[in-house]
Amino acid sequence: MKVSELARTAGVTAETVRHYTREGLLAPQRDPDNGYQLFNQQDLDRLRFIQQARTLGFSLHEIGEILAHADQGDSPCPLVRDLLASRLPRIRARIAELQALAERMEQAMAAWENMPDGTPNGHSLCHLIERFPEEP
Repeated sequence: MKVSELARTAGVTAETVRHYTREGLLAPQRDPDNGYQLFNQQDLDRLRFIQQARTLGFSLHEIGEILAHADQGDSPCPLVRDLLASRLPRIRARIAELQALAERMEQAMAAWENMPDGTPNGHSLCHLIERFPEEP
């Protein structure tokens, strides 16, 4: 398969395939006649694995580590568990931060609902933001 065929089969863009190849996650063969990159079923399976790992939040670097373990015949599962276990608390903290931000934005929208618009006058840029209480 050429790049475009692999991309179409996997449901990604050709640029995604090229990017993963540049990152070393895919290693296609070269057609000796024209130099085109040629991919096989194993590359398709690997591409699908990469996409699935991305949906779980793994970075391309981490996916590279996982694939390297597998390529060496070692089980990457302990690494996968450790990566997710260390990331999950950070994700939960970020969700809490975003929820607090959303609540603050809702408070601002409610407070600003009946306030008139203002124009910058050299002392004020946007009175809506300037008059909103600072975060506690």
